[in-house]
Amino acid sequence: MCLQETKWTGEKAKKLDNSGFKLWYTRKIRSRNGVGIIVDKEWKKDVVDVRRVGDRIIVLKLVVGQDTFNVISGYAPQVGLAEHFKVKFWEDLEGVLQDIPQGEKVFLGGDLNGHVGSVARG
Repeated sequence: MCLQETKWTGEKAKKLDNSGFKLWYTRKIRSRNGVGIIVDKEWKKDVVDVRRVGDRIIVLKLVVGQDTFNVISGYAPQVGLAEHFKVKFWEDLEGVLQDIPQGEKVFLGGDLNGHVGSVARG
C-alpha cells in the first residue's frame, strides 16, 4: 500500500503493531510531504532494496520467485507551489523510472495532484 502525507519524520522502517506489516517511509520536513509503503507480512522478507528520493518519492524493490517488482510511492507538489518544485518532482520520478532495469515490473501509487480543466467546480 502506497501512502502520502505521512506523519513520521526520518528515513526509517518500522513494524506496525502486532499486525506483522512493515512500513518504510521518508519525510524530511516535519510539517509537510512524506511518503511510505506498507508491505504485507508475507512479503517483507522479499524487500531487497529501498531507495528514497527526497521526501516525495520512495521505491521498494521486491524479489518474489522469478519476478522483480519496483513499488513506487510518490507525492507530487500541489498547485500553489513554485514551478521549480513541480519540475524537480517530475524529473526525479522520471529518473527513478529510467533506473529500473528492463524486464522488472513497476507499480506506481501516489497522489499526483492532477487536475482537469482550469476552473474548480462541483
